[in-house]
Formats: sequence, C-alpha cells, structure tokens
Amino acid sequence: MKALLFNTNNYYTGFIARVTIGLILFPHGAQKVFGWFGGPGFTNEMNYFTQTANLPWIIGFLVIVIEFVGSLCMILGFATRLWSIAVIILFTGMIVKVHLANGFFMNWFGNQGGEGYEYHLLVIGIAGIVLLNGSGKYALDKYLTVRKAK
Repeated sequence: MKALLFNTNNYYTGFIARVTIGLILFPHGAQKVFGWFGGPGFTNEMNYFTQTANLPWIIGFLVIVIEFVGSLCMILGFATRLWSIAVIILFTGMIVKVHLANGFFMNWFGNQGGEGYEYHLLVIGIAGIVLLNGSGKYALDKYLTVRKAK
C-alpha cells in the first residue's frame, strides 16, 4: 500500500503538474485559512460553508484542508496521489453542487448567473495526471517509497 501511494518516477511531468496544482490552490487555501489575498479567514469561511451553503461542518473543514494543506503537500511532493484523489473529489463536488447549473464557460463578461465549470475540469485533469504519474522530480515521495535491496 505504501508503495502504491508514494511510488513515483523521476520525470518532470509529475513535477510540473503537481506544482501547478499546488500554486493554483495555495492562494485559495490561504484565503480560507488566514484571510490572505482578500479572503475571509477560517471562521468566516466556516460560517459561510455551514450557514450560507448549508454544508456539514466536516465538508467545509475538508475543503479548507484540501485547498491549504493539500496545496503545500503537492508543492513539496508529499503524498501527491492521495492529495490528487482529494482534489478530484473536491472539484467534482464543486461542479455538481455549484457550477454545473451555470454551464461550461467561465463568466468572463458577467452575463451568467455564476461561473461555469471549465476551470474545475482543468484542475481535475491535472490532478488525474499526478494521480497516474506520481510526484515526479524533486518530490518528498521518492524518499518514502519501499526500496528494494540490490
């Protein structure tokens, strides 16, 4: 099981994909945890999830953890397959719960009721690459795999 989760190769593909996801998700997670980049901070975000969006507190908490802790782990290359699964589930949930009703395209011109789901599909696709490929170069995962004796 450990080898399945942490096994990786030494290719740039996984490195580029995981760092891309990490850098995209980090500001969103930092908004939710610390209020950085104009975000609401942890308490206000949890209130939004539970009171406005009517999500169970555990779902709101997991969203914050995946976006913040998951982004850092992706950048460092730690347990990236596990975090990729979490990101895929999270973004699939975002599509189904919020964005599917708004159509495919993002709301560039403000003429839709909200944002479409094209961005979410991109993140799911990149997370799928990491899930299948592993962390790639410069990842902590390579130090956690089972090494065979020579």
